[in-house]
This record gives sequence, structure tokens and C-alpha cells, in this order.
Amino acid sequence: MNIDLSINTDLVRDLLTRFIHSEITRAGLNRAVLGLSGGIDSALVAYLTVEALGAENVLALRMPYKSSSQDSLDHAQLVSDDLKMPSLTIPITAMADGLIDKFPEMSKIRQGNIMARCRMITLYDQSEAFRGLVVGTGNKTEILLGYSTLYGDSAHALNPIGDMYKAQIRQLSKAVGVPQPIIDKAPSADLWAGQTDEQELGFTYEEADRLLFLLVDQRYSPEECVEAGFEPKFVETVVNRIRRNHFKRVMPPVAKITSRTVGYDFLYLRDWGT
Repeated sequence: MNIDLSINTDLVRDLLTRFIHSEITRAGLNRAVLGLSGGIDSALVAYLTVEALGAENVLALRMPYKSSSQDSLDHAQLVSDDLKMPSLTIPITAMADGLIDKFPEMSKIRQGNIMARCRMITLYDQSEAFRGLVVGTGNKTEILLGYSTLYGDSAHALNPIGDMYKAQIRQLSKAVGVPQPIIDKAPSADLWAGQTDEQELGFTYEEADRLLFLLVDQRYSPEECVEAGFEPKFVETVVNRIRRNHFKRVMPPVAKITSRTVGYDFLYLRDWGT
């Protein structure tokens, strides 16, 4: 069975830079703000956004917590230096610990969610100060698996890479010139020392990409994926994650009690000729 995740990098690069420019100018702005973690996803978004808007119009934020690795900070700086874009380093330790310290037995997951939401607050504050929209950096694999914090790293005004699997992120990153050390490093949310995405998920992105491609893009049933050679337990785990995290991929549901409900019957001002 051939699962082909290859992309035409020239075509996708052009499509995504046009998307960024179009969505931001549609809002009457010409600037963007993004969190630069030192990982491949945010690095790729930085390169695409600078190409779309110009380096002077893109603000990169490094938002370390006290346990953040020096490698992450160094790789984020490597990207901002290479692109010659304005950047700020705003530590979130004091902000996060104001809540974390009140609960000594707090789990790592709760702590990580607090950190992610502190970064969201920081991004949106700088969005107002810089007069630019927040650009998201989550890929399709993470979004489908629910591997994000609601109103944390999932919060943004637009996301250019949300329809790209991790394997495709690597392909496009090579094409746009993301530094090789960033492409080669193990993916990590850097929420605590030694944390990696694949350790936490229990499987590799390569495995997930292949299965998700069949389930989502090719519309295979879980049973057909097992017949195609995937382990039944792995298929069950991934399918359950997709189902369980559906709420993260949609706007919160609104109870309908009138004839025209926001998000259902009333979407925008088309009815008024605007």
C-alpha cells in the first residue's frame, strides 16, 4: 500500500503566502504576531509570514518558562536572526507560577495548560500593541489528535499550516530554508524538562500521519485501516482521540432558540449586500 504524503512545495509555498497576505489585509491590517518556540512548525510559519508581509511587519515572541530548554530559545533566536524580523522575549514564569504555586500537587498537564494559556495572553496583548493578527502554528496531525491546549496554542486569527501533516511540514521547511538543526530535532512542546511530543502521544508522527491520511483524506474506515496493515490497538487509539477532541476543532455550540442563530443561520453580512 502506497501512502503518498509528498507535496509540490513551490505550489504550497505560493498558496500559503498568498493566504497569509489575503487574510491579514482582509482585516484591514498588514502585520502579524507569532510565537516562536524553536520548533519546526513555528519556524516554518515565521518564514512563510515574513515572505508574505515583509520582515518588518512580523513580530516574533519568545515566551520561555523557567523550565524551557536553552536549545529552544537558541533555535527561536536563530530563526528571528536569519529572517531579520523584530522579536521580543517575554518570560511567562511569574505569570504562570502565580496560579501554579497555589496548588502544590498540580499535575504536569495542568501546568502545561496554564503555560500555553499564558502564552496566548501574551500573544494577544502584543497583537494589540503591534497592530497585527496572531498567526497559528499548529499542524494537521496535532489538530486531528487534539494535541493542543484550547484557548492556548490553539488560539489564533489564522493558521497557514493547519491542513499540513507533520511529514509535509518537514518537506516545506526544507524548501523555504528553515535551519537544519530545527528540522532534525525531536518535536517538543517544551512544557517540562525532557518532554517530547511522541513520548507523550505514545506513537510517532510518521505513524500518525500515515493512519490519519487514510482515515481523513482517503475516508478509510477503521476496519479498512486494520486490513491495510495497521495495528488494531493503534487505530482504536487514534480514532478515539479524533472523536474525543472534536470540541477543540469547532466553535462552542450555541443553544438554538430563535429562527436566526449566530454561527448557524446567521454567519455574516451577505444578506445586507456588504
